[in-house]
Amino acid sequence: MSPLLGCIADDFTGATDLAAMLAGEGMRVVQHIGPAFADTPGADALVVALKSRTAPVEAAVAESVAALDRLREAGCRQFYFKYCSTFDSTPEGNIGPVADALLDRLGGGQAVVCPAAPVNGRTVYQGHLFVGDRLLSESGMRDHPLTPMRDPDLVRVLSAQTSGRVGLVPFEAVRQGAQGVSAALNDLTARFAVVDALTDDDLRAIGTAVADHPLVTGAAGLAMGLPDNFRRAGLLSTHDADIPPAAAGRTVILAGSCSPATLAQLDVLRGHIPVFDLDLENGVDADHALAWTRAQQEGAPLAIAASAPPEKVRRLQERWGRAAAGTLVEDTLATLAEELVGSGVRRLVVAGGETSGAVVTRLGVSSLRIGPEIDPGVPWTWSERDGEPLLLALKSGNFGAPDFFVKALVPPGRG
Repeated sequence: MSPLLGCIADDFTGATDLAAMLAGEGMRVVQHIGPAFADTPGADALVVALKSRTAPVEAAVAESVAALDRLREAGCRQFYFKYCSTFDSTPEGNIGPVADALLDRLGGGQAVVCPAAPVNGRTVYQGHLFVGDRLLSESGMRDHPLTPMRDPDLVRVLSAQTSGRVGLVPFEAVRQGAQGVSAALNDLTARFAVVDALTDDDLRAIGTAVADHPLVTGAAGLAMGLPDNFRRAGLLSTHDADIPPAAAGRTVILAGSCSPATLAQLDVLRGHIPVFDLDLENGVDADHALAWTRAQQEGAPLAIAASAPPEKVRRLQERWGRAAAGTLVEDTLATLAEELVGSGVRRLVVAGGETSGAVVTRLGVSSLRIGPEIDPGVPWTWSERDGEPLLLALKSGNFGAPDFFVKALVPPGRG
């Protein structure tokens, strides 16, 4: 049977977040890296991970459309465009241009827009995005090094990125359930409909209301309402999450995110295992990190971090330029990952969406199976390398409890 749901994610950690959500709802999920992938027998949902969030608009659109075409060829019946629950992108895109192109490719119509993820403190009310009890513009995303977000009004942000009309389905309609959402969508003469959501029940109601929409857009949370649509249609049975195979050797954490959440997680981790901080002031030298790694106790877990507070990041950007500084960090951590895996490491935890994309690309991983979550939105995944399992946990910078890294030290199935 062909897969039912085809998903396009604009970064690698977002892809695993979405894949974990769908797996938790009983779907068999395979995550592919890039739009050129082989047929995947037995999968209910396919998730294509792209590195398009901060790519030039034309490149992001082209790669996303290529992914859509491949998912349609694979037989998927409905399509999901996944972006971050902080709705971050560059001022000119890429969320609006990509959504426009996907909707056009599917013949037009209307698509909902809902980045809410209540489990991670992201909610939408009156079209405004909140992080915890603060507006997005008052959160740590205000000073994100690549995609700073200083406007919490999603209707206004998206309207600047698309020529199509953007409307709002307010909470008054959402709290009436799926019928209220459907009625509001039918009354709304807009190409894109930002939909309020404060709870998981709200997201499930929205998911039910869009059962017949060819394209749905949102963070991972909105996807929780989609599997039941296929069950009601008699197309889907429930499956338990897969258990990753055992992988020998040490666990290594590579942290590239500079989010407050990741910085706090590193502070907790320092009390448990050795952490090597890359020298952001003098060029982020991988050789010193590798030498340090070889000097550590054999088989013991360790961490290498390029994460730093905003003032250090700003100094690095002033020295190298914003784009070059980001590329420098990503390339360094990807080089370290390649060297570590080449030396026998088979469990990697990677923090940061751009860093995760660089690492997975450098390692030549083409697809991932989805296992149990360490924390909401961060599952263990696995592939195969040289005939042995390679386990990867790809964490969005903002995700995870303060002790996330400590929990990730326990191999899956042994907690």
